[in-house]
Parts: sequence; C-alpha cells; structure tokens
Amino acid sequence: MNRREPDRAAVRFPPVFVFLLAVGAGVLLDRLLLPLPLGLPELVRVSAAWGAALFGTGFIVTALALFHRTRQDPEPWKSTPEMIFKGPYRMTRNPMYLGMALLQGAAGLWKSNGWIIGLLPLALLGVYLIAIRPEEVYLERKFGDAYRDYRARVRRWL
Repeated sequence: MNRREPDRAAVRFPPVFVFLLAVGAGVLLDRLLLPLPLGLPELVRVSAAWGAALFGTGFIVTALALFHRTRQDPEPWKSTPEMIFKGPYRMTRNPMYLGMALLQGAAGLWKSNGWIIGLLPLALLGVYLIAIRPEEVYLERKFGDAYRDYRARVRRWL
C-alpha cells in the first residue's frame, strides 16, 4: 500500500441504511401508490420469512463474532488489519450484506409486500456501488495476491 493512501475503504455511507431505505420505500410505495401483495398462502409466506430472517441473522451474527474475536471493527470505513477466511466467509465474501439482504426479503415476505422484495436488486446494487466495490479495491490494494486468491475461491454473494 502507498503510504499516502488511507488504510481504509472509501465507504462514506453506512450500507445498512441502503437496506433500511429500500424497506421504507417499499412500505411507502405499498401504502401511497399501489399495494403489491405477493399472493402466497400465509403459511408459506410466513415460514419463508422466518427462514430468511434466521439465515440472515445467522450470517450477520457469525460475521460480527469473527470480527470481535479478531479484534477488528466491522464498520467498512475502518482499517482492516487481517482478512477473515472462517465461518460464513468460506461461502460468501459479504456475509453481513447478504444477511441484510435476507432480512429485507424476510420483511417483504412477512408483510406480503412485493415492493420491498422488488427493491432488493436496487438495494444490492446500491450496496455494491457504495460499499462492496470500494472495499474490494481497498482489500486488493492492501492484501494483493492473498485477496485475489480469496476472491477467486469465494463468490461475492453465494
């Protein structure tokens, strides 16, 4: 890394707010513009919502536990002293963002709100642009081949 470059990713907006904004926009669109119900039986919808919520929470909690164990800050605009390859990071390079996406999907299923689910691709694109892309540039700059090897082995999402 160049000594003049800051030892952090150029993330300036908390990614969690992208998902929260998408959920909020979905609620507003549903109430103010046009309801977009999912048309799924309640048992299927609620069961899927619980499943998505449990998996999403699991990804987030296990990733946060690994950050805590390695004494790292999970905030993407802080320095990353080492890469983590254990737990959910074996399956996805972005377990916390994947978890947040699953929680957004769970909210849409729970409320039978097609807008919340329909806005998920936009939320994922927003998080990619404001957080994932700057994080990937930073990690490649800082860790070089180790990060490139990890990126080749593990998908961005799943």
